[in-house]
Amino acid sequence: MTSDAGQGRPVIDQTDHRILEALDEHPRASVAYLAESLHLARGTVRTRLTRLTAPDGPLAPVTARLVPASVGRPLRAIVTAEADQATFDGMIDDLTRIPEVVECLGISGRSDMSIEVVAVDADDLYRITQAIMRCRGIRRTETGIVMRELIPRRMGQLTSGK
Repeated sequence: MTSDAGQGRPVIDQTDHRILEALDEHPRASVAYLAESLHLARGTVRTRLTRLTAPDGPLAPVTARLVPASVGRPLRAIVTAEADQATFDGMIDDLTRIPEVVECLGISGRSDMSIEVVAVDADDLYRITQAIMRCRGIRRTETGIVMRELIPRRMGQLTSGK
């Protein structure tokens, strides 16, 4: 792994690509499995994984990728929100306290944020959007229900070079 002088962020090399591609296919692969299947030394794999998963490394923190329906929340929605920037920190604190908020992104355009939420049903979604509206600094929201996941979140294609 090298450092990109322009961004100050680590840039992954071909060996990192190979490790990430193997992890994309086998997310729970052990160091021994990766080393053997990629024909690398265990120490090399361990060192690379340590750098890839470091706080400033290129891999995002690992979290369970639950299917929302498996925890009784089959309804997904994207809530876009306009925000008062003066109360931004408090607003994020408030949004974090809503368990059904699974992701919040700052975006450009007509809205300031894209907030993904999961809900039991339409009534529950209404309750969640009302909780979002009560957060400090939220001016206005618009909600779109996810009808179908057409392309699931993916990253493997970025490391495979395909």
